[in-house]
Amino acid sequence: MSMSIVVDQVSFAWPDGTTVLNRLDAAFPAGRTGLIGLNGSGKSTLLRLIAGELTPASGSVSVQGVAGYLPQNLPLGATRTVSDLLEISRTRAALHAIETGDAAEENFAAVGDDWDVEERARAELDRLGLPHVGLDRTVGTLSGGETVMVALAARLLKRPDVLLLDEPTNNLDLDARRRLYDAVSAWQGVLLVVSHDRALLELVDQIAELREGSVRMYGGNLTSYEEQVEAEQQAAERSVRTAEGEIRRRKREIAETAIKIDRGRRYGRKAFENKKVPKMAAGALKRKAQVSAGKQRALHAERLEEAHERLSEAEQAVRDDAEIRIELPGTEVPAGRTVLTLPLEPRPAPAEGPDADPDADAGEGAGDGRDADAGGGADAGAGDRRAAVLETLVVRGPERIALVGPNGSGKTTLLKRIVAHGAHVPVRYLPQRLDLLDDRLSVVDNVRAMAPSASVNEVRARLARFLFRGERAERAAGTLSGGERFRATLAALLSAEPPPQLLLLDEPTNNLDMASVRQLAQALAAYRGALIVASHDLPFLEELGITRRLRQDRDEGLAES
Repeated sequence: MSMSIVVDQVSFAWPDGTTVLNRLDAAFPAGRTGLIGLNGSGKSTLLRLIAGELTPASGSVSVQGVAGYLPQNLPLGATRTVSDLLEISRTRAALHAIETGDAAEENFAAVGDDWDVEERARAELDRLGLPHVGLDRTVGTLSGGETVMVALAARLLKRPDVLLLDEPTNNLDLDARRRLYDAVSAWQGVLLVVSHDRALLELVDQIAELREGSVRMYGGNLTSYEEQVEAEQQAAERSVRTAEGEIRRRKREIAETAIKIDRGRRYGRKAFENKKVPKMAAGALKRKAQVSAGKQRALHAERLEEAHERLSEAEQAVRDDAEIRIELPGTEVPAGRTVLTLPLEPRPAPAEGPDADPDADAGEGAGDGRDADAGGGADAGAGDRRAAVLETLVVRGPERIALVGPNGSGKTTLLKRIVAHGAHVPVRYLPQRLDLLDDRLSVVDNVRAMAPSASVNEVRARLARFLFRGERAERAAGTLSGGERFRATLAALLSAEPPPQLLLLDEPTNNLDMASVRQLAQALAAYRGALIVASHDLPFLEELGITRRLRQDRDEGLAES
């Protein structure tokens, strides 16, 4: 099979000496490949090496054709425009200059063959569900999900041979996810996608697992991969049981042999004492018995060592993936206690008619968070929707609230307003962009900054529950992977003083591997405080035991869903 991406003996380490990949070999064929692995295993780093954003310390990477790369964390700028993000601003400026009569040679050179660039860009944005996003709109007014889709449109606009996507469904609402799934299904080139999104991974042709420094390919989608791994694990566990049984047998043999040797010694000594065997013959028999006993002990010891080696090999085949063990603060909120009271001002009615601004309904950054939608569906009347709109958001006791709604409706803004307004209990907020950490400080120092009264040993003990042990806890925050950064940020928030009785989470499953998502859901299910979670991850929300759903809408506002 012809390989479109070949990674040959690649090694890479961060400037602080942290090794990420060591002499890695991997080859990715044509078609759609899902790249999975535990957080921190090097998936994003591998994608950046393939994209040419990083240079390996040794080894080589070869890609057939032009690669388009969508990173996990987009390099943004609030004042940049959608046109800038699409990388067509220079061409558009030249086009507009030519249209106004400027026939300078540099304008024609800038346009080249891209006379229809604006039409193609508009068509790509429309296909990805962004008809309301104008080319001159600033990035700062886009929601996280809208920004991801614009960035994806930019990559597709260039028609690359190889498309590299790193957690592309992060921040996307359900409609946007479906459009991305459609784009992936229709993709005819080579696709390599890092994701924990189960629905997306069901669309791939093969799964590549990066585990313990090597890549292994599994044919089929995520379900097929899980079936293969389950069969392997069952076989590995049987091998462990067989090896453990063999060790027990070898130990019994050693014990039985020792008993026989000891019995023989006692018999020889007794025979000599009773003068049944001459002294010389007794000495010869003793030496012979000692040699025989030594050989038997050596043989049994060798067999036992071989059995231990087989057990070690069998145990290595059994997966024991480390998962985060979160101990959330034990502060319990009584059922009748009011945790939050937040007045919500109604949004102004959207403009109508030909003068309406298509960009007036901006994303998370532009919405004021004082929004409301009845969630009544297409058949609900306007009166029904207005009746369900909340004028005040009240949270009581240990409520578990899911905050849902399309990208750009203002969910993130609402969470930020709660923090700014303040609650009746200590509140902590985990943002989408995970920008709470100081990249220059170590993980330990970041946590200590939020928990100044905790000793270094106490902080290290807390971090160990988040899989930051030993030297890992000393790594600078700026060198962490997306999943590692999430764990470090969550560790800092939950160690903060005072601990939170109201926890606000904005798309918390972004960048987490599937094992960590399950573990986070289990930990939050045991949380005794109030919880508001903005998420598009429906399986995750179902695991949390949600007691109430609120829907945010671009035009209407916030309402019970």
